[in-house]
Amino acid sequence: MRKRKNKRVAAGNNKGGTGKSGWVANVAAALADEGCTVLVVDVDPQANVSRRLGRPYRKEEPLVTTAEVIKSGEVGAAADGIVPCGWSGIYAERIHIIPSRFDLENRISEAAVIGSRGRLARALEGVDDDYDFTLFDCQPSLGHLTQLALAAARWGVALVEPEYDGVEGAVRFRDFIASEVNRKEMGNLDLAFAAAIPSMVDGRLAGHAHHLTSLPGIFGESRVWESIPRRSVIKDAADEAQPLADQGSRGNEMREVYKTAALRMIKEFA
Repeated sequence: MRKRKNKRVAAGNNKGGTGKSGWVANVAAALADEGCTVLVVDVDPQANVSRRLGRPYRKEEPLVTTAEVIKSGEVGAAADGIVPCGWSGIYAERIHIIPSRFDLENRISEAAVIGSRGRLARALEGVDDDYDFTLFDCQPSLGHLTQLALAAARWGVALVEPEYDGVEGAVRFRDFIASEVNRKEMGNLDLAFAAAIPSMVDGRLAGHAHHLTSLPGIFGESRVWESIPRRSVIKDAADEAQPLADQGSRGNEMREVYKTAALRMIKEFA
């Protein structure tokens, strides 16, 4: 049997607004710049990463979404939901997405159904083998939708805004993954917490500096990756549903930041 080369990574935090969707979209672009193929799976009913990657829900042009993929839960069903991202050039070729929409919330009511946590993993079986990475953008929760992503993932990474609530939310995400009971119930004992990634870091704030110094003691030195600074160009690119490359020279600094993140992923997730 051919060994899977794909690396499945779930980005999460139990708190919202910590930069998960921005990280998924921009690190996907950076991985594509490095020649990798990436499948993004939007597991958040807010569908922010779907919109940022140019695949918002449009009533006049409906797409198969994560909600339908999960509802099916059949082996290989995810193939029906994969579309190229809405960006142009190499990004359309190398970044594909299973988009989301608000009705993904309906899947939460199925949490008590036997085998429901494994539906996304089953749907992806045999579908993403030829991608270099599958990235899951998780809901800011530890509930059923996030568990669907974690049941399918190999690694979890927490995006950590360096403020009290952001750190606490990341700790809860890490501890949820670390629990052998949780991993057994999700049917994924191989799942591991890989990294805490400081995000939306504002170097002008003393509070951010304080929390940044505390992260190695909380998560371990080797698990705290390079920081993602807060920059207006990130918001501008997100608002315009464009890659940083389309922001011209003002996007160069952040493209280098995400390149560093992408290269670390390629190295760490061997």
